[in-house]
Amino acid sequence: MPILNKHFNTPYNTAPFSQIKDEDFLPAFKEAIKNAKAEIDAITQNTEIPNFENTIEALDFSGEQLDRISSIFFNLNSAETNEHIQKIAQEVSPLLSEFSNDITLNEVLFKRIKTVYDKKEELKLSIEQQTLLDKKYKSFSRNGANLSEDKKEKLREIDKQLSKLKLKFGENVLAETNKYEMLIIDKKDLSGLPEGAKEAALQLAESKNKKGWLFTLDYPSYIPFVTYADNRELRKKLSLAAGAKGFKNDKLDNQNNVLQIAKLRHARANLLGYKTHAHFVLEERMAETPENVEQFLSELLEKAKPAAKNEFNNLENFAKKLDNTSTAPSTGIDRLEKWDSAYYSEKLKQKLFSLDDEQLKPYFKLENVINGAFTVANKLFDLHFEEIYNIDKYHEDVLTYKVTDNNGDLVSIFYADFFPRKGKRNGAWMTSFKPQSIKDGANERPHISIVCNFTKPTKSKPSLLTFNEVTTLFHEFGHALHGMLANTTYPSLSGTSVYWDFVELPSQVLENWCYQKEALELFAKHYETGEVIPMDLVKKIKASSTFHEGMQTLRQISFGLLDMSWHGQDPSKIADVKAHETKAFKNTNLFPDVAENCMSTSFSHIFQGGYSSGYYSYKWAEVLDADAFEYFEEEGVFNKTVATKFKAHVLSKGGTENPMTLYKRFRGKEPKPEALLRRAGLLK
Repeated sequence: MPILNKHFNTPYNTAPFSQIKDEDFLPAFKEAIKNAKAEIDAITQNTEIPNFENTIEALDFSGEQLDRISSIFFNLNSAETNEHIQKIAQEVSPLLSEFSNDITLNEVLFKRIKTVYDKKEELKLSIEQQTLLDKKYKSFSRNGANLSEDKKEKLREIDKQLSKLKLKFGENVLAETNKYEMLIIDKKDLSGLPEGAKEAALQLAESKNKKGWLFTLDYPSYIPFVTYADNRELRKKLSLAAGAKGFKNDKLDNQNNVLQIAKLRHARANLLGYKTHAHFVLEERMAETPENVEQFLSELLEKAKPAAKNEFNNLENFAKKLDNTSTAPSTGIDRLEKWDSAYYSEKLKQKLFSLDDEQLKPYFKLENVINGAFTVANKLFDLHFEEIYNIDKYHEDVLTYKVTDNNGDLVSIFYADFFPRKGKRNGAWMTSFKPQSIKDGANERPHISIVCNFTKPTKSKPSLLTFNEVTTLFHEFGHALHGMLANTTYPSLSGTSVYWDFVELPSQVLENWCYQKEALELFAKHYETGEVIPMDLVKKIKASSTFHEGMQTLRQISFGLLDMSWHGQDPSKIADVKAHETKAFKNTNLFPDVAENCMSTSFSHIFQGGYSSGYYSYKWAEVLDADAFEYFEEEGVFNKTVATKFKAHVLSKGGTENPMTLYKRFRGKEPKPEALLRRAGLLK
């Protein structure tokens, strides 16, 4: 029997990464699917009258082994993949999709669930049990349980195709990112770049036996280059490469994948009786309908657009003026292009606030920031983090921690993976290797992981983070706390298993501490001298926090509108991905369009991740987080009473109740967008 199918005889029942071989996965999946099917059969063949325990509860605790193997495998496919793993993913995904359909389209099982559901008024269920019953019933009725046999077959076929297309989409984006390299030979082309960026580029070139400085599309390489490089043509070159991922009409092209995914999702929604994919998705979100999302985004657009246009015009005038007075060879800025945005924004920010990332980075050594996040979690939620070395990890860069409470009891195992490498996709995310649940009186504690792509240490410097990377770390750590502090009975309601437009609240609210003097003093210390960050820098960080907020908001709104344009209408007549995208961006465009670039073809959030019809939720959760943090500010940012309420009503509750009910219990009232607009400086 493959090691993955046995009980892990490891400390804290952690994943035995060093003992797992790639070739173990396929047989392990097949065995786990077989076991999970047997568990389902045991439920359907039970001769007792269906009740909550023998049907709903039994179903929620079934497939535990399969879920565990899936989480290990798909986390590796994101953070430490290779061709072999990708090939297995292509084989496994249709099997999992088929198994999922086998459950939701199982008539006998649905009949049992419906029997329990129909007499729910008579049952004395707890709120959590009621939520689980509703969720199980809906997961069947919303996924085809009431369909005729021929329609069920059609649904199976669509799901199988979708699982393969989404994987292919992600593989193409990763391959494009890995493939591109820009080698610089002439030192003068490095003008403007910080020393750390140059050193990292030199080391990267050396590691590939190349002479010069090597830049890639990985964020720690890409972002400093487009932000600081004086050479406009090279900024353009790198920016065009990033924007053209999946849009080159070659074997890594994603245009057809995008069209197929959108059309199949629409067909699936129609099959299930919904007008569009967005109508299907949003039924289970706080926003409820596409109309509410459109209204929410257009109200924000109305507030943000004048500010964004104003910021853009100021930036363009500043760029032209700077270009005319510059002693460097003129680049002849006649209009601001996308590859100019980060560069001139940084220059303007420096001018307005006498602040730049290079000035801040020495105060944000990675290890200090991690400890800062831990200290904030300790002051707010009484958590203690201890680095441990007796558990397996999937890569040597991964750090592992044991998390305990004030009594010394285990709260969670925590993995942190911070640096880019070849088999790891770009971006940052939180995930879990094992969920929390309470079974037979034992509270199974979760294994939580965050994955980021920060600047690696060089020969002369430790990993020093930009302020943006600091907020990213706190963001993902906020998600991690939501997972770690989970305290629910059922695994499917635990931790981050909440409505998608609620899941960003814990992550976004935690970012606020990065701007607070009381928090920064705990960890923002110069990596060489140990000096605490000077107060004038803290004031500048705070003052600059709303810099270009109009443009940032407009950008987020544009992504939300693009998402809704793919999923909130019938996409069957869309034949040209780029033309469709251009139309979707019409009301939010500030920069001239770039013909050879397309966002949809690498928009992994909506075409590979779980954000289809849900990208708006970043802004939605900002409304919640701004409102929630105002409560902390009113009472004190480390106020124990407010923190305890947040932990009790939000972080520990998972998806056990309607999120608005949980939020109101914490805050005492519904959130209002004014808090966000105030914070963003968008309220007159």
